[in-house]
Amino acid sequence: MLQVAMLDGQGVNLWEVVLHSGLVAKVVLLVLGVFSVVSWLVIFQKAALLSRSRGATERFRTMFRRATDWRELKASSSEYGASPLLGLFTAGYSEVTYQLRPAHPGAKAQIKSMEAVERSLQRASVVEMGRMENYLGILATIAAVSPFIGLFGTVWGIIDAFRGIGATGNASLATVAPGISEALVATAIGLVAAIPALMAYNFFQGQLKVWQTELDDFALEFISLSERNFT
Repeated sequence: MLQVAMLDGQGVNLWEVVLHSGLVAKVVLLVLGVFSVVSWLVIFQKAALLSRSRGATERFRTMFRRATDWRELKASSSEYGASPLLGLFTAGYSEVTYQLRPAHPGAKAQIKSMEAVERSLQRASVVEMGRMENYLGILATIAAVSPFIGLFGTVWGIIDAFRGIGATGNASLATVAPGISEALVATAIGLVAAIPALMAYNFFQGQLKVWQTELDDFALEFISLSERNFT
């Protein structure tokens, strides 16, 4: 609505442009409108996910460092389902528990292969990062494609405007300007769809780099505690 008000303030009514545009221009504007709505849905969904993950991660990390028995932490792990660290802990805990099973009665329980624990944590890290990256490709696609779709609508509108000039034989500014201005609206709408998507994509990519560092740090912390307590 802000964009509409700005265009109206400059003497251009966006709704009138849409209503009087041709079929191709309407399709272009419809596609760009859908892209814009989808990008904002992804932005809000991803922002909410990161916010929930941050809060759950802070609580989980605190409980993990205070825990004296990982079995109790595992039993209450459902409280931290939004935290990607929980996926690492679950994978590492499962591997450690499996290795601590005594091969025969009376055998000492200890971790036999820390490399296996590290691999389980790495696999879990890849899974968690993939989960957090979901739908970011949509933002990248919208940011890359929208300006070109808008440009296509503009070029098509200009072609129609010149075709009208050829049909009427009147090339005055009063005749050309309305058609050209309507055609340029497609480019403007393309940028309106692309710019938020591009900014959000870059922001979330920066956030994901921070999360990757946190996952790596937690994996090292888990391995250190495992070596200290079970080897």
